[in-house]
Amino acid sequence: MKNSFFTLFVLILLTSCNSKREPFTVNFDGEYSEKKWSVKDLNNDLPYDWSSGYLTFDVKSSTPQRFEVKLYDAGGIRKMEILPFQGVWLRVSIPMIHFQKMNTEGMDMAQIWKTPRPGYWIGFTGAVGSVSHIDSLGIAMQRPAGNPSLEIHNFRLTTLPEDSIMNETPLVDEFGQWIPAEWPGKAKSLVELQNVWTDEEKSLTDNEQKLSKFGGFPDTKARATGFFRVENIDGKWWFIDPDGHYFYSAGSCCIAPGTDLSRVPGREKIFTELPPDYKMTDRNRAARGEITSFYSWNLFRRFGSGWYEKWKDLTIKRMDSWGMNTIANWSDESLGNTNHKPYVLSLHGWGIESGLMGMPDVYAAGYAASVDSAASIQCGPRKDDAYLLGYFIGNEPPWPGREVDLVEKIMAGEATPMQAELKNFLSGGDSPERRKTFVYETYAKFIKIVNSAIRKHDPNHLNLGLRFGGFAPEEIIRASEGFDVFSFNHYGYDVDHAMVQRIYDISGLPMVIGEFHFGVPGRGLAPGLAQTATHEERGQAYRYYVENIAAHPAIIGTHWFQWIDQPSTGRFDGENYNIGMVDVTDRPYTDLANASRETFNRLYGIHAGLDKPVTRKAMVQ
Repeated sequence: MKNSFFTLFVLILLTSCNSKREPFTVNFDGEYSEKKWSVKDLNNDLPYDWSSGYLTFDVKSSTPQRFEVKLYDAGGIRKMEILPFQGVWLRVSIPMIHFQKMNTEGMDMAQIWKTPRPGYWIGFTGAVGSVSHIDSLGIAMQRPAGNPSLEIHNFRLTTLPEDSIMNETPLVDEFGQWIPAEWPGKAKSLVELQNVWTDEEKSLTDNEQKLSKFGGFPDTKARATGFFRVENIDGKWWFIDPDGHYFYSAGSCCIAPGTDLSRVPGREKIFTELPPDYKMTDRNRAARGEITSFYSWNLFRRFGSGWYEKWKDLTIKRMDSWGMNTIANWSDESLGNTNHKPYVLSLHGWGIESGLMGMPDVYAAGYAASVDSAASIQCGPRKDDAYLLGYFIGNEPPWPGREVDLVEKIMAGEATPMQAELKNFLSGGDSPERRKTFVYETYAKFIKIVNSAIRKHDPNHLNLGLRFGGFAPEEIIRASEGFDVFSFNHYGYDVDHAMVQRIYDISGLPMVIGEFHFGVPGRGLAPGLAQTATHEERGQAYRYYVENIAAHPAIIGTHWFQWIDQPSTGRFDGENYNIGMVDVTDRPYTDLANASRETFNRLYGIHAGLDKPVTRKAMVQ
């Protein structure tokens, strides 16, 4: 054992010391583009066994688009995704364990499928396995936009991570914009921004479509109950607003200052100037010195004293103008209940945050009582709020499709009531199917406890479900009793009507799409989970997606993710997506805003079956 460790140490040491070569330049084009090298082409001193340490290399990308690092092992292809800072030399160190084993740490899909680094983030793909016989490495990109290129070199294995941003000058300007990139309209001065802000406020007008008090369609009528509900009318599902008008939910998530939080510690040098904390939001102050919001600072620049209330007024005007009638997930709640706009609320306190892979220990003594207390605190005070559309009880649990991984994690963890229940269950027979059955039965128990507590403390409002990440297995759909609406998030260029119909055939429930988006690579921002070639095409993608899925009789809402661009330096998990309705300087993306307005004005006719959705898809590269 000692000799084997010594040999590995020497190999890594030699690799670290003798790996300097001129950078390879990789140009990407086409639908899928890959450059591949043998191990010896990369570095003569690289071993073939990469089971330990870190794969370290230096890279500079002309684009913030993700690229794949593919390892060709005798047993198969192992793959990670890298989302790099744009136009900056970075040192990347990927833990080799990520090529060998799927991550199980995290309460939701956002946490479990990625990990942040100083100048990039790693996206896990699930293509894992042995890396003991590596013969070649590939660098690849899907749908490269704008003829992007990488300079990459200095491949080696290291015993410790060497992640770093090698740039010595600031990368983010005083407005939160990415310095190494240029684009039309990039703010150069505060005076320039103030002029744009003034022009936008003058141009905002109410949407031509007149709506009811609660954002419904005024020329329709159903039974009024004083609260939002759902009803199937002539074969088509609708939300019904408190006054009895048909309502289709079109909204955006994360409508709040401080959703662009940038991580600062250890990266102070990349900022030209950091926002003074007295101009930060309360959410920022909760982690003062660790995160900061350039968007909030720009709002202070825009409005001065009283900026928060002025921002709320402007936001409601924008929503009215852009055809958005719902304040969706993770938004500022006061926008709805004090500004008379329908809103949804995400509840918490069920033990998801501390549960293994997001599964709470429902077998623990006192679990039902703690859930009841959480529901009482959150739902009781809101039970008479007519503007509350409904509750989401969670978001994107990461274990669907990975039930066996969850069981292994429970078994390998500390002794808990859930572990004891699992061992007892498996004593009657242990097989992959039995393990899945235990997970589904645990989920059903969780849903029953939570939904019963919510209904007890608020019988008036809708239960909008769990917002699954994509399409859930049939067993989960059947176990989801107590929902009024079945919700899921879906990122793509459209939504498969056959899959939606499958959920409907099983559940019998109307559905809301809780998240979708499109992004454009550039400005130091990655394109998100669905890319378009330009901002004009992003507007077209929005129209195609929303209009075509609105034609399904069971879909009653679509919520964009998100209102503000993510920070160019990455949020808590590294994401730095260009997916906002507005940018960091509080300027709207007009192509997207116009598309939202045009689409909303057609939603009633499309969902009612009177009008046809658009047929042109957007260009994606």
